[in-house]
Amino acid sequence: MVITLLTLFAVALAAGAFGAMAGLGGGVIIVPILTIFFGINVHYAIGASVVSVIATSSGAAATYIKANISNVKVGLFLEMATTVGALTGAYIGVYLAGSYLFFVFGLVLGLSALMMWRKRNQELPANVQPDLWSRKLKLGSHYYDRVLKREVQYEVQGTKPALGMMYIAGIVSGLLGIGSGALKVPAMDLAMKLPIKVSTATSNFMIGVTAATSAGVYLTRGYINPFLAAPVALGVLLGATLGTRLLLVLKDTHIRWLFIAILAVLTVQMLLKAFGI
Repeated sequence: MVITLLTLFAVALAAGAFGAMAGLGGGVIIVPILTIFFGINVHYAIGASVVSVIATSSGAAATYIKANISNVKVGLFLEMATTVGALTGAYIGVYLAGSYLFFVFGLVLGLSALMMWRKRNQELPANVQPDLWSRKLKLGSHYYDRVLKREVQYEVQGTKPALGMMYIAGIVSGLLGIGSGALKVPAMDLAMKLPIKVSTATSNFMIGVTAATSAGVYLTRGYINPFLAAPVALGVLLGATLGTRLLLVLKDTHIRWLFIAILAVLTVQMLLKAFGI
């Protein structure tokens, strides 16, 4: 029992560090590991994951906001769509069988990896033209990049398609108990053309709000087990604190490669699980 709890804590620590660096929360790693290696029912794994995502966001968001890497205006703007989507997904998810959830999870991860692969060598976005909503809301911003050793100015485009993608991301969050950073980061990276560090940091800010929306539904359904959620949340919180410090000293291209590699592995694992292999 003690060894199991310590193992859970260690896994959650690593998941939290990666989740904070990649803007994924810890759920994208926690759910597959709990179901595949610990044999835990997927609905209880999702319940623990929802709590861990809130812990990741709490641990990472403060550091990123202080460093001015999170774009709070963009996060609050997009959160309107993800919150509505999370409520939709949470109510749908409790009625779906585990194999369907694994399949949806695998498709989401594979799509995200493919989109990120197309921009694998890009350090900063170029030729960004701010649209009407971006100009009205003044969504563009700046931050100091420790790796490039200079101030990075950036603009924001594609606000309307990004809102649609965020609604879908919210549904996935409610369905799967993840912060859905696997969709939020590509949406900000590809549709809005934010620098990858800003996308991951803003995703960390947003995922806690989205997960908190769906957590109430899973709690009332009895899918949040405190003996499972507590060690996972504690490990993820400490790991997220470590991950935020690592992100500040990594190149954008390294973060993108890390994101792609982990998503590709998890995609294969979840699709195999969906088909009972």
